[in-house]
Amino acid sequence: MPGGALFSQATGIRPVVISMTLPQNKKYRPMEAMPASKLPPGPEWQYEPKWDGFRRLAFRDGKRVDLESKAGNPLTRYFPELATAPKTLPAKQFVLDGEIVIQQGGDLSFDQLLMRIHPAASRVLKLSQESPAVFIVFDFLVDEKGKSLVNLPLQARREQLDDLRRNIARRANPSAFLRWPKTSRKRKSGFIWASGWTELSPSAVTFLTKRRAHRHAEGQKTRTADCVVGGFRYLEKSPLVGSLLLGLHNDEGRLFHVGFTSSIRDEDRPAITKRLEKLIRHPGFTGKAPGGLSRWSTKRSAEWQPVKPSLVVEVQFDHFTGGRFRHGTKFLRWRPEKAPQDCTVKHVQRQNRSALALL
Repeated sequence: MPGGALFSQATGIRPVVISMTLPQNKKYRPMEAMPASKLPPGPEWQYEPKWDGFRRLAFRDGKRVDLESKAGNPLTRYFPELATAPKTLPAKQFVLDGEIVIQQGGDLSFDQLLMRIHPAASRVLKLSQESPAVFIVFDFLVDEKGKSLVNLPLQARREQLDDLRRNIARRANPSAFLRWPKTSRKRKSGFIWASGWTELSPSAVTFLTKRRAHRHAEGQKTRTADCVVGGFRYLEKSPLVGSLLLGLHNDEGRLFHVGFTSSIRDEDRPAITKRLEKLIRHPGFTGKAPGGLSRWSTKRSAEWQPVKPSLVVEVQFDHFTGGRFRHGTKFLRWRPEKAPQDCTVKHVQRQNRSALALL
């Protein structure tokens, strides 16, 4: 992949383009997980835990460090403690692939990560001191000589990553914000250890399985869920639908609000609006309903219209934790053949637990 430019958030006003010499740029999409129903056996696989955090790439080129999300969005300003961590490494240039996580109360907190995406630098700094994040490094994409490693098999990349880890361990002051998780080649391991962290029970963590002979390839996960439309919101300055409010049923059959999708094509909004307005009726959600104002919302954007829970949509999602989708979902299609009562929280939770990476 040709060299390119990364974007700096230094001004706080608009991106500044600065050339870099690395063979990967910010548009590179890290390899993603695909769901499977069971752990595949065999010596060609390695096993490791899947972390509930922000996937990101860390670029270092001399004194310059950039943290980029898997979608190519800059994260540097939101995690100042991690922006300096790569500078403690002996290598002056590299690209690392890994996950940003925050530990709270002996567990990983996705809510703490979401709180970091805040416009006020003072707030971000305060949170970074109160609940510092760490970067779990699990792949090596560009080495300290500026050579791309993505065409090497995982086994070779992992060996080079272990060499880097050992070089860091010999330093007097290795970064406290970097973690190097161990992997296992034993399918029946009772526990998988993460260096510097507590034991994680296999019953409480999603496993990733990776082929040791596979190259690093760009890709995207395809986890989907069928959800009931329990309400909708209008656009901020338009009488057309802006987002669909999604619901899933619990064991008692109550419909709980679990998220939203706003990826509706503009040309489809008039027809969808008419369809939804014919279904407006209370309560929409019979369990937990959408919340009120937040620091990002206006009075109008917090208002929502309940509808008869008869429409089912299929959406693509990233994380589902704490009873809701942690990011906005992507609208895929309507599911008129699906019964609303069959859209349950258990189905999504089960898919979350079985998301193994057959890479």
